[in-house]
Amino acid sequence: MNCTSRTCIGRFAPSPTGALHFGSLVAAVGSMLDARARGGRWLLRIEDVDTPRAVPGAADRIITTLARFGFEWDGDIVWQSRRGEAYRHAFDTLVAAGMAYPCACTRRELANAPLARDGSRRYPGTCRDGLGAGRSARAWRVRAEGVIRFNDLVQGPQSLELASDAGDYVVLRADGLFAYQLAVVVDDIAAGVTHVVRGADLLDSTARQIHLQGLLGAPPPTYAHLPLATNAAGEKLSKQTLARAIDDAPPAAALLAALRFLGQAPPPTLASAPLAQIWAWALAHWSIDAVPRCRKAVATAFF
Repeated sequence: MNCTSRTCIGRFAPSPTGALHFGSLVAAVGSMLDARARGGRWLLRIEDVDTPRAVPGAADRIITTLARFGFEWDGDIVWQSRRGEAYRHAFDTLVAAGMAYPCACTRRELANAPLARDGSRRYPGTCRDGLGAGRSARAWRVRAEGVIRFNDLVQGPQSLELASDAGDYVVLRADGLFAYQLAVVVDDIAAGVTHVVRGADLLDSTARQIHLQGLLGAPPPTYAHLPLATNAAGEKLSKQTLARAIDDAPPAAALLAALRFLGQAPPPTLASAPLAQIWAWALAHWSIDAVPRCRKAVATAFF
């Protein structure tokens, strides 16, 4: 997709559940460079819709770290926790169209359901035709129907049969919070996002998001899922796997490591260059085609 500065929009959307680590940096670098290289805008969104999981102070820490590393975003930062009205409007639209229905099932009742591609429990459709006698709604689900096909710029052609590979998915949770799948789609539509560049851990959620975009009358963006940075054991870098925070890391060295992880091959002369010079080289030489065509890779160069 060829873009102009008015039509190409990318974004980085971290969740404030902890500090940024090397895997977060890889996603941020890839998304910003891809948007800028297309002559477009790059937005920052704090995905704090899951308020119980948000760590106090983590969002401010993320923003400070991004600024220290030389990231520059366009416009105001979007906070999902402040966008409940927009999510409610989209939810009401789905309900009015008959595409969302109430579900009374508990986690315990679904504990033995087969796994969907993304590791969640695939819903067996228990409440699709109405709630059982004496039962009340806990959550709301969207009817997942049809086959979703798209071409990922890194991972290649993708195909997912929603009913068998994903199942009906939640858009309004039992605790009253809107689900991530709905929030991310509503926010991307509102911002006019055209390119979503993010980690491959979200690849298996993409079909549901494309499905929702269609139900809400919006065209899907172009997707590029970067290799997921893992530790030596093959585990995703995260707070749970004790990934090292990059808050105090030397920005230039970390940025060069991220570029190498993404297959960009910065020259050795940049090792002693100021941060601004590294960014200038990265933007001038960015190639999405050079990104390794794999779903995960060990991050050995820096962390």
